[in-house]
Amino acid sequence: MTDRKDDIAKNLAKVQERIAAACEAAGRPREDVTLIVVTKTYPAADVRALAELGVRHVAENRDQEAAPKAAECADLSLSWHFVGQLQTNKVRSVVGYADVVQSVDRARLVTALSKEAVRAGREVGCLIQVALDAGESGRGERGGVAPAGIEELADLVARSEGLRLDGLMTVAPLTGEYAGRQQAAFERLMDLSTDLRRNHPAATMVSAGMSADLEQAVAAGATHVRVGTAVLGVRPRLG
Repeated sequence: MTDRKDDIAKNLAKVQERIAAACEAAGRPREDVTLIVVTKTYPAADVRALAELGVRHVAENRDQEAAPKAAECADLSLSWHFVGQLQTNKVRSVVGYADVVQSVDRARLVTALSKEAVRAGREVGCLIQVALDAGESGRGERGGVAPAGIEELADLVARSEGLRLDGLMTVAPLTGEYAGRQQAAFERLMDLSTDLRRNHPAATMVSAGMSADLEQAVAAGATHVRVGTAVLGVRPRLG
C-alpha cells in the first residue's frame, strides 16, 4: 500500500467509526447511513484508492474537473454525485457521468436535466437543494430553493422524463436563523423530508452533514453524509 493510500485508509476508517458511533448514539442501524466522499480538487488516483478501499459513492462540484476525472475512472463501480451549483450550459456534460444531481434548485435546471437525460438514454436521480437561509429572493447564498418552493419543484422533477426524484439536500447555512445551529437545520430538513414523502413516498434520500457536522446530521436522520477533508485531508489551494 502506498503512503497516500495508507493515509486515506486511516482517515476513512476514522470517519467510518464516527458514523458508526453517531448511528449507535441515535439508535439507528449503521447501514441506514451512506458515506459519500467528496473528491473535488483531488486526483483520479485518490478516487481509485477510495474504490479499492470499498467506497462506492463519490461527489464533485465543478464539471470542468469532474468530467475528465469521471472519464478516467469509468472502469470503476462508482456512483457519481454532483453537488455544486449547476449552470444549464454544463448539464449535458454532467448528465454524461452523474448518477445523482444533488443541487436541483430551479425549474429551468429541471427542464435542461430532463432533456439531456432523455437524449443520453439515462435516468438521473435528483435531490432538491433546500436553502434554509433563503431570503426574499427565494434562494440561498450557496444555491438552493426556499422551503416554500420544494413542493412545486419536486412535482416538476417527478413528472419529468429521464429524472427520478430521490429526496432533499441541504448545506448548513452560514447566515440566518440556522447559522451555527447545524442540528436544528438538519432537523428542519427532516421535517421537510417528511412533508415531501407524503406525495412522493419514494423520495427517501436526505443528504446533509459534512466533515465537521456529520454527527449532527446522523442524529437528525440524514441518510447520506458528504465528507471530503476528513477522508482526503486539507484541500490543496486552487489556481
